[in-house]
Amino acid sequence: MFGGIAVKILVAIYSPFSSWCIPDAWLARLQQGFPQHAFSVAKDDAKALAAIGDVDIVFGARVNPAQFGAAARLRWIHSHAAGIGGMLFPALVDSGVVLTNSRGLSAASIGEHTIMVALALLRRLRHAFERQQERQWAQDEFVDEIRTLRGARVLIVGLGAIGCEVARLAAAFGASVTGIRRRLDANAPAGVERIAGPADLPRELPHADVFVIAAPQTVQTVHLIGARELALMKEGAVLINVSRGKLVDEAALLAALQSGRLRGAALDVFEHEPLDRSSPLWNRKDLIVTPHVSGFFPDYWRDVVDLFSDNLRRYEAGQPLRNVVDKRAGY
Repeated sequence: MFGGIAVKILVAIYSPFSSWCIPDAWLARLQQGFPQHAFSVAKDDAKALAAIGDVDIVFGARVNPAQFGAAARLRWIHSHAAGIGGMLFPALVDSGVVLTNSRGLSAASIGEHTIMVALALLRRLRHAFERQQERQWAQDEFVDEIRTLRGARVLIVGLGAIGCEVARLAAAFGASVTGIRRRLDANAPAGVERIAGPADLPRELPHADVFVIAAPQTVQTVHLIGARELALMKEGAVLINVSRGKLVDEAALLAALQSGRLRGAALDVFEHEPLDRSSPLWNRKDLIVTPHVSGFFPDYWRDVVDLFSDNLRRYEAGQPLRNVVDKRAGY
């Protein structure tokens, strides 16, 4: 309880895709763990709007302006996801409502995914699959095409939990890693040889063999990578986006791939999700498309509920919460 008073908690974790909906078993566990509080559940925007008026806490990654405007008692929002860019509208940013997220929970999973697609692109794995289906022993087609992560220059934009894990793994493969982040005064994370600032991105892009985007979505990072940045990339480089789709101008990326300058790209996130069936991105042999799954792992919902539960106990005790978001910075 907060100040000796039971609070009302709205669990609003819903999506057209079941993978992003909290399983009933974990919802029940949460309710059983905090019987002193009153829980309500919303499974769409309309139900969330109808329920939010008198709640103190929202556990969910979506609170839109209309819902926020109806929330008379809201004090704290905890997102079950790391990305909270869609909630950073002026009314919420300017309010006293505390926003926390689940950053860091999927760092290991996303790190593994990033290395997987990087190796697949560098070693032309998709081409190997195609030749396998054709029963073609195409050894000579690969001799001059295979690249390695060892000795490659890896550039990572964003050194949060995900970027740091990618850096650690890439360095273990023998890559030389440069990280781009705002804080230049902090020590370099494990595996990062050099730190550069956001303004240095144009200078760093021409040297990168593998370019990984792991920065949060903010007003400043929407279309961070457009035609200008793609034109600066090294010929034969690969681009990997495991952050948010809106950081990359997909039309510009498509043009860059069509030009043949880039070796390929791997996208787990897109400007509009799900990716439209008519999108030309689906058909490109130099592009790996995965449906926003890099962050999933077997114990995902357990870890999400555990983090929220720990923060709820902290909230009850008046202690600092974990993963508080700087709403003005956007992360």
